[in-house]
Amino acid sequence: MAEVADPARGGAGRRRDGPDPAGDLTAGTPAAPTPNPREIPMVTTGTGTEVLRDDGTAGAEVPSTAALWDASVRLGVPLGVPPVPLRPAAPGMRCTGPLRRVRHTQGVVSIFEGLDAAVAGEVLLIDNDGRTDEACVGDLVAIEARLAGVAGLLVWGCHRDTDELAEIGLPVFSLGPCPASPRQRPRDEAPPAGTPPFEARDGDTVVADADGVLTVPAAARQGVLATAGGIVRAERIQADLALRGISLRDQLGWEQYLARRREDPGYTFRSHLARVNGALE
Repeated sequence: MAEVADPARGGAGRRRDGPDPAGDLTAGTPAAPTPNPREIPMVTTGTGTEVLRDDGTAGAEVPSTAALWDASVRLGVPLGVPPVPLRPAAPGMRCTGPLRRVRHTQGVVSIFEGLDAAVAGEVLLIDNDGRTDEACVGDLVAIEARLAGVAGLLVWGCHRDTDELAEIGLPVFSLGPCPASPRQRPRDEAPPAGTPPFEARDGDTVVADADGVLTVPAAARQGVLATAGGIVRAERIQADLALRGISLRDQLGWEQYLARRREDPGYTFRSHLARVNGALE
């Protein structure tokens, strides 16, 4: 079955029986072969082995969102979290890169204009005002974004073509699936009542994985990353020792903490962890 782009449907594919429509439009000329999404060269999509470069794009190893959050708490640096969790369209999706917001005011036209302006390695935030009664990203948009070199798509709204997105592999994080295509509406229409905005600034670093999505302010990126890396290393050592039978309480000096707290009721476990160079949040 052939796949036809339908801009009114936010770029999601529709299927029909019959010959490839490209052949109908190029009489006498062989239709160009349709690339298999799995054969399109990938840019960084996040496999858990990237690091952030100075510009915020991924390079080798990026700590998990959980480690980044713990680092932000330790440093007192606030990170951005969507007011409603964004979830990956398929298991294993992960992406990292500088954020670029695209307001979904003209359907797929808005997305294509955003791709025109995007720099390879960026993560596009498709902002559909948190609508959950329509999808604004589908398989064809994901393929186009992948060809443009973006690292992933955050959708402040819904996606569709979930099975195809899993095959294509470009990380897509959204409020969930919805089969409905976008409706045409006035450009100045107010967002749905009660839907909070996703507060994030262009250039902030996005990290998205199975636990959700965080945005790291560009100015704090290096400090948060370095601290998170230390937390990850400490937790790996602790986990290895625990699997060998040495409990976390023994590793972290639980009895010493209790003794100190009896003398000083204001002594917190977080302070104790910092003193013993432990990691447990």
